[in-house]
Amino acid sequence: MTFEAILPQLKAGKKAVRTGWEGTELFVALQAATTFDGDPLNPYFLIKTADEAYSMWSPTDCDILATDWQLVD
Repeated sequence: MTFEAILPQLKAGKKAVRTGWEGTELFVALQAATTFDGDPLNPYFLIKTADEAYSMWSPTDCDILATDWQLVD
């Protein structure tokens, strides 16, 4: 799938990964808008890896142009 195809799925709460990633990346998820100390937080992407906790993630140009995205259960 393309990033354009996977983005609505991420917005719907699904998880996705690129099959071309050959590291410890387990999935990417979209964190919905929330608050922190009473102030609004905009939505942001998180990545979960096998050897770390969640980290903030921003897609690279390669990620946006890739066609190897797939949904993760």
